[in-house]
Amino acid sequence: MIIREFRRPDIKRVLEIEESSFDDPYPSSVLVEIYNLGAGFLVAQEDNSIVGYIIFWIRFEDEGHIISIAVDKKYRRRGVGSKLVETATEIFQKYNVKKIKLEVRVGNRGAQKFYRHLGFSEKKILEDYYEDLEDAVIMNRELMNPKTPKIWE
Repeated sequence: MIIREFRRPDIKRVLEIEESSFDDPYPSSVLVEIYNLGAGFLVAQEDNSIVGYIIFWIRFEDEGHIISIAVDKKYRRRGVGSKLVETATEIFQKYNVKKIKLEVRVGNRGAQKFYRHLGFSEKKILEDYYEDLEDAVIMNRELMNPKTPKIWE
């Protein structure tokens, strides 16, 4: 499996994964617009087929935001999502990001467990966040940037 930058011809496969993963998927026009605005957009590819993707950007000077991540159902629990988050995290660190933030549905316990496994923790609830008015959990992960010296007590 390789992780590489998104290319425009990838949009059809990314959209298939998006639609099969979410009840309220982003339309292709939104995904392309986010990409055009300069978001990081990576895909996981195995045997010439895209099996997952992650979209992210730097919201504030030192805060990264994962906008969307999804993995084809046939490739879940094989480390694809972890590798995508790990690669995005490496990019964030190059830009001195100190914290990564994301939102996940309150009812999506599987995703919350996945993010906790990757070092994220729940911070607060956003009421009525999604279009269907389901609440979201904001999750954060603090990063130790290699350029930032550690202070030992």
